[in-house]
Parts: sequence; C-alpha cells; structure tokens
Amino acid sequence: MAAGNPLRYILERKFFMPVLNIVLVEPEIPPNTGNVVRTCAVTGARLHLVGPMGFEITDKHLKRAGLDYWHLLDITVYENLDDFWKRNPAPPENFFYFSSKAARSHSAVSYPDGCYLLFGKETAGLPEELVHSHPDTAVRIPMLPGVRCLNLSNSVAVGVYEVLRQWGYPGLC
Repeated sequence: MAAGNPLRYILERKFFMPVLNIVLVEPEIPPNTGNVVRTCAVTGARLHLVGPMGFEITDKHLKRAGLDYWHLLDITVYENLDDFWKRNPAPPENFFYFSSKAARSHSAVSYPDGCYLLFGKETAGLPEELVHSHPDTAVRIPMLPGVRCLNLSNSVAVGVYEVLRQWGYPGLC
C-alpha cells in the first residue's frame, strides 16, 4: 500500500472506484459524526459536513470516535446548505434524502456513481422541504411503526452499505 492510504493505493494502481458522497446536514453529536468518519474511511466514501454544526471539528469526542481514521478521510466542510449546493452542482437525480418521512425504501432505488446521501441532524432530520420537494429521491430505512428514528451513524452505515452492495463492493475486500 502507498503510504498506508488505501485511497492513494487505488488511485496509483489506476483502479476505478465509483464515488460515494455522504452529507451530514447540521450534525449535533460529536460521537455520531466520529462514527460516520470511520464508516467513510473504511469504505472510501467522501464526507461532507454542512454547518452550522453542534460542535467544533476539533472536538475531543469527535476525534476519539473517529480514532486513527482521520488521515484516510476525504472531507469537506461547508458553512451552510447554500454553500454546499453552490460547491456541488451535480444533477438532481444524484442526491438522495434519507428521512423517516420518505415514502420509498432506501433499497428501492438505484444509486449512480457520484451520488450524494444526505442525512439530517439528530434532533430534527433533514429540512422537510428537501424531503417533500424530492419524492423520487427521498428514501427511508424501514423500521417498526411508531418508532421515531434510527441513530444517525447507524443510518449512514445502512445507506452506505446498500449503495456499495448495489455496486458490487468495488475496491473492498
């Protein structure tokens, strides 16, 4: 491996690896974001953190939850959603909005290369207008009725691994 970084190894060996983007919109709890850091690092997914966040990126709980995976991470931080949209001009069908209020299951859609999986903050989820204005790409993770939601970092892991399963787990062993 090149300098211990599997992403660099993949690039140097000229392997094709599809791009998966994970977007946390206004995350509030440092350990949840730290766990997402680990998921992104072990899968090669890119992480986008959209503010305002409920913590500083230097938070010790965030760093502890992410353990020693930070050097493997491709991460971008945005001031707010407007900043994120401005810097990520992908086609609308590349954005998938994870919400317990969505009608479609996360496994009922096909995820293209370069897709973005958006997850909202722990206390409120994504802004409802995002979910309601994108019914074809708003997705939910099935749960028992009457239960509020799955933990944010668990939801991200479920979403990431569904995309990777559909893609045949490229670059993973």
